[in-house]
Amino acid sequence: MGESKEQILVNRLLQKEEAAWKELFGAYSGNLAYVCSRYIAEKEDVHDVLQNSFIKMFRSIEAFEYRGEGSLRAWITRIAVNESLKHIRQKGDFKSSVEVEDLPDLPHEEEPDFEEIPKEDIMRIIQSLPDGYRTVFNLYVFEKKSHKEIALLLGIAENSSASQFHRAKGLLVQKIKEFKMSKKAQYE
Repeated sequence: MGESKEQILVNRLLQKEEAAWKELFGAYSGNLAYVCSRYIAEKEDVHDVLQNSFIKMFRSIEAFEYRGEGSLRAWITRIAVNESLKHIRQKGDFKSSVEVEDLPDLPHEEEPDFEEIPKEDIMRIIQSLPDGYRTVFNLYVFEKKSHKEIALLLGIAENSSASQFHRAKGLLVQKIKEFKMSKKAQYE
């Protein structure tokens, strides 16, 4: 059985072949920009983080170990997430800007209802969360990190991670209800 397309690309990347790096960028930059934008709201910052991510990939490709189909994608996604988190920490305004009193009480831990909402609108709603809430929410939901892992990554207490996640969910529930009501009002 021959080498997969991904494995061939990895071998070319290891040779620092310029065309291979262009191919990697062309194939994955859109997806990685989407990953970065889950954490970072400003487009210019997303662009900077994406560029830093590709520089990091170029400099550390020798450390990459091919482990089968999908391992390259997983590796570059992890770099993009880590570079996004690094950017947030360097920016220094990680702490959330919403006070607990501003959030609705959620008696039964209501879950956000994303049904019938286009993906772009869901993304926009998540991006509108305060930095801290958005970061913890993304790490927990999309990266499948535990609150302990998130706390280590962000340098916060484990219970702060859990509390920011629950507040993010509460804010999402509120924003989704507002979004659905505004859409409903448009059609009446």
